Amino acid sequence: VHVHYPFGVGPSHCYRPGFNLTCDYPGSGKPPRLLLDSYGAFQIQEISIQNSTLRVTSSVATIEAETINPYSFHFNNYFSEGGDALFSLSTRNELVLSGCNVQATLLGPGDDPTIVSGCATFCSDSDMNAGRVPIASHASDKKSCYGMGCCRAPISTSIDGMPDMLSFKFADPNSVQNNSQPPYALIAEEGWFDNRLISDQQIHAHKSKLRFKPNVPIILQWEVLHPSGLPNANMKSLQKCPTEVAANICKSTNSHCKPGNRGYSCRCREGYHGNPYAPKGCKGGPVTLKGISVIIGVSCGMGLVILVLASLFVSKKLKHRRTHMLKRKFFEQNHGQLLEQLVSQRAGIAEQMIITLEELNKATHNFDKDLVVGGGGHGTVYKGILSNQHIVAIKKPKKVIPKEIDEFINEVAILSQINHKNVVKLYGCCLETEVPMLVYEFISNGTLYDHLHVEGPISLSWNNRLRIATETAKSLAYLHSTAAIPIIHRDVKSANILLDDTLVAKVADFGASRYIPMEKSGLTTRAQGTRGYWDPMYFYTGRLTEKSDVYSFGVVLVELLTRKKPFSYLSSDDESLIVHFVTLFLEGNLLQILDPQVIQEGGKEVQEVAAIATSCVKLSGEGRPTMRQVELTLEGLRASEEHVLDKVVAKKKR
Repeated sequence: VHVHYPFGVGPSHCYRPGFNLTCDYPGSGKPPRLLLDSYGAFQIQEISIQNSTLRVTSSVATIEAETINPYSFHFNNYFSEGGDALFSLSTRNELVLSGCNVQATLLGPGDDPTIVSGCATFCSDSDMNAGRVPIASHASDKKSCYGMGCCRAPISTSIDGMPDMLSFKFADPNSVQNNSQPPYALIAEEGWFDNRLISDQQIHAHKSKLRFKPNVPIILQWEVLHPSGLPNANMKSLQKCPTEVAANICKSTNSHCKPGNRGYSCRCREGYHGNPYAPKGCKGGPVTLKGISVIIGVSCGMGLVILVLASLFVSKKLKHRRTHMLKRKFFEQNHGQLLEQLVSQRAGIAEQMIITLEELNKATHNFDKDLVVGGGGHGTVYKGILSNQHIVAIKKPKKVIPKEIDEFINEVAILSQINHKNVVKLYGCCLETEVPMLVYEFISNGTLYDHLHVEGPISLSWNNRLRIATETAKSLAYLHSTAAIPIIHRDVKSANILLDDTLVAKVADFGASRYIPMEKSGLTTRAQGTRGYWDPMYFYTGRLTEKSDVYSFGVVLVELLTRKKPFSYLSSDDESLIVHFVTLFLEGNLLQILDPQVIQEGGKEVQEVAAIATSCVKLSGEGRPTMRQVELTLEGLRASEEHVLDKVVAKKKR
């Protein structure tokens, strides 16, 4: 591990107060360990001056419940800050909870603490009765946690320092299952957690009668405390550091100071690299026009040939510089909102998600029209292949207007935090053009709308329609209740449900989506969506709730049952598709409007799906079910249908 000032080991002049580290020599042939705290609980693996982060590993920040009592872990037992060092949990971490019917909460410091993160898990009655915690059986899903036996939640930005307490408790202490895998909660670096691997470690520990202590990586953010008598750091109110603070903390001539949440940090100026906290620590220098002029003067004296070569060199250099400045201009033109929002939620995400224009030009052969695979209200979509061989879809907005830039930023902020197999995956974004672009996984098989509304009498089978409806309900239920912050899609329709090669549903196009704060039951916004699918109460009142998505999903169910287009259908009495469908359902005359293929292939569950659809499209939002209730009902219908099919197959074998 490379130790850079302000950190140090040894005499006090080797480090800034509070940044002293301990080198531990355990003996017995074991390698020495670099420790952050005096207890030896946090071992340092990496120190980043550029990102102001520490990567540490620890086995103490895991809590496990072997009884029904609530359990907790107190960070302030290990992080009693002293000197000039200020530590906080980076947003590159996540809260992980495993177990049945338990909930975990990460609280900030103080008498009235804020909730930094939290999530809850659920288990089916069969899992509870069998005394097991459900774990994904497929290797590709080993890191998935969607709420069934396991959940993950991002860590929000803390303005008060290290969280005070990680705790969890049972949802119902009277129904705690008795098994060999007690519930546990931990804080870990994002993407590290492997559900099956950690569960195997827990089982092995209990069989060996050992304490369950996984060695977990954690990212810590650090800042430098302001000198006594100077104003507190506040990145919202201070645009730059006071001169006295910058002089005291940033020792390199070619460095600048940045205010943080509670303290300050230093960076080398553009064109320089190194350690801004050390004198002469920032090395290098920016490219200047003066240097280029010197090159031109020397080249002229060496003859015409060298002059031509030098001119070409200068032209290329200036072109490169102009291109760089233009890219910077476009980034600032977009207000840097996207990048700053992502960084504020997940430090370091820019390195993972920002894709260069050069990469996208190569991927699309300079945006060849032959690679256009779609388009809509939010832009044109190109197919491309990145250098890592990922086949991607690249969304390029058609116009540069504030509304569409805001929707682009909104879509990235939402998709970057969603991890669900039935929601389209975001790979990254490009900010180096006048029109910012999104890069997400390429779904090769078109939309549900395309597959449903084909020419001829035969379309998607009833089994596929029911499964696609169930998968879509799962994704919307996840967005509404399982995601860290409830998300309302606001434009649910068959054209926004993509299908892969195996017809697995992927909900897409989050440009119109909105967060709903947990303490609020709704949000007043300008009505948005697609004619035929939008919630009439939302359209007239502007009051947005999760039930608006429920209504739109109900329209999709009606579309699956009838194969009629909601935005263009009119009955002989000039009734819309939904009004006509509900009327026929109440009269018991559904056969007049159902797709003949559904009548032929479906069984009694067709009537039940129609009942769900009718319930979803009730005029009053309060009368509609939640997406979680819809998901569970559809799951039950699919399970009973598969049971019937199994019986039929068994009889044929006889």
